[in-house]
Amino acid sequence: MTTPETPELAAPLDEASPERRLHPMSWLFVLIQQLRQFIIPIIVLFAFGRGDRNDLWGLVAICVLAVISIWQYYTYRFRIGGDSLQIRSGLLERSLREIPFARIQNVALRQTVLHRIFGVAEVRLESAGGIKPEAEMRVLTLADAMALEALVRRRRGEARTGATAADAGANEDGEVLLRLSAADIIRAGLISNRGMVVVGGGFAALAQFSRDLFSEIIESWVRGLFGVVEDYGRGHEAAAVLAMIVLFLALVRLFSIALAFLQYHGFRLEEHGRRLTLERGLLSRARTSTPRRRIQSWTLREGMLHRLFGRRSLEVSTAVLENGSDGQPRSLREIAPVATPERCDALIRHLAPQVQWPPAAWHPLHRATFWRLAVPQWLLTLAIAVPAGLKFGIWGAVLVCLWLPWAGYIAWQHARHAGYSVDARMVAVRGGWWTRTWRFAEIGKLQAIRFSQSPLDRMLGTATLLLDTAGGSAVGDPLRLRYIPAAEARALDVRLADAIARSTMRW
Repeated sequence: MTTPETPELAAPLDEASPERRLHPMSWLFVLIQQLRQFIIPIIVLFAFGRGDRNDLWGLVAICVLAVISIWQYYTYRFRIGGDSLQIRSGLLERSLREIPFARIQNVALRQTVLHRIFGVAEVRLESAGGIKPEAEMRVLTLADAMALEALVRRRRGEARTGATAADAGANEDGEVLLRLSAADIIRAGLISNRGMVVVGGGFAALAQFSRDLFSEIIESWVRGLFGVVEDYGRGHEAAAVLAMIVLFLALVRLFSIALAFLQYHGFRLEEHGRRLTLERGLLSRARTSTPRRRIQSWTLREGMLHRLFGRRSLEVSTAVLENGSDGQPRSLREIAPVATPERCDALIRHLAPQVQWPPAAWHPLHRATFWRLAVPQWLLTLAIAVPAGLKFGIWGAVLVCLWLPWAGYIAWQHARHAGYSVDARMVAVRGGWWTRTWRFAEIGKLQAIRFSQSPLDRMLGTATLLLDTAGGSAVGDPLRLRYIPAAEARALDVRLADAIARSTMRW
């Protein structure tokens, strides 16, 4: 996705211009989007039709969807106002939406291969906490899309600061904060191992579609594997099987690297004044722009492979809900998929200069944390050992019980690495051993705080504080301070609640 040097000249968008239509080919992309929703019934109708008139219903459905798509193109209009974007759509049921620029928090541009062939892009305008985008434009020319993004950025800056158009567009070129090289993308692919996830998901889908087909494929693969072992591994069967497993894992890793190139090729994080713009993708290009102040919380991740390569991942949660349609994220999230720890810390200090990172000191959790983590694992292991002993005898139970000391060691490591930090500006928590995480948020971004104690917490004198910020993902890890002494938790609850009540919401 190439940014025009002067997007306003390429596509003059201003309040004096009349209403505009979408790109003439927008009906095609709307049709494709609608077909994606009905593609399975249509395929079933064509594939399993009986060769009579019923087969024509698939063609009728496609024709109806095409008419609807063309109808939407001819009834969709938009116009740029002085401080808002006006959208008019519908013929029988008409609607007029006026979206103030000050309300638009995220501008997302997306290009698939087909978009790039026609030189167009899909534009989504997001607001804070909305379930759906404020506006979806399928599609605009790429020049118009880039011009609209620049216009929203400039007008929103004028609305917030009262600056002139020249002042608001002073930083139009932007500053590149992070680029990913080919070596970084290879590291990201090796670390993420998305190939194994995709292969596992494919097997699961295949098993749901046809169990007989799935079993036949697995059986043919096993026969082929042992055929190779018989031909080339006589006397070394174990080594041949191990070599085949290593080859499979290597191919999966190569697949992960290929997926990483598809996702992160051309990754560029830029700063345009007070907004962050992220662009990435090889075949499908995605570009999203969000104000820096919309960032609600930060997450640093470091797994075993991260440490092997000397890297970390940095993610943020913004005030826009992360439930994008079409499987596309609606907001800024991975601002550093893979980077050195020093680079991640530098990005945090640059984008959040008001906080001190890393914290000056980490407070340990309650001394009973080890037992809270170890005892459930021990009980689960013993619960598995009992049926194992009944099924396989005493040696089966002994084999399962060998996990007990390892489970205790894992609990000790988790308790040793966990901690929290609270100062005048920030609250942070860290945890994990194999995969370590650091999460923090500015106190001024907190919306709610909850103090909770389970019966076991009351018996051991511990408590949990759950801190809530705007937006984010419903399935993501919350900012939670667990297993801290009850007295400290109550004092923090009072302190943070007072700070939240006195602070002005800045999200």
